[in-house]
Amino acid sequence: MSHALDAEIWHNPRCSKSRAALAWLEARGINPQIRRYLETPPDRAALSAMLDALALPPSGLLRAREGGALRGQPEATVLEALLADPALIERPVVRIGARAVIARPAEAIKALLG
Repeated sequence: MSHALDAEIWHNPRCSKSRAALAWLEARGINPQIRRYLETPPDRAALSAMLDALALPPSGLLRAREGGALRGQPEATVLEALLADPALIERPVVRIGARAVIARPAEAIKALLG
């Protein structure tokens, strides 16, 4: 696998799923740009671009437990909440090229390589 892939992971090193996804990538020779999204939250443009790559509305990126109160709210409301509190963003998010997945489990990344 090429080291030159345009790859990015929105990573929380305290999360076992996020660490597993990063290890999965690195085991295949993929060295992604690592965005510690809790320390450096995405701005509106970055979040919108990632949602486009995921082909999901903002509600599709909500964490199950933390985002429960936002379920059923208008997508614009959910987007503003994700921007205001990045802890609401499900993790890890892995983008390779123009496509992305929520890598739960890490093997979901395979869909981006085929």
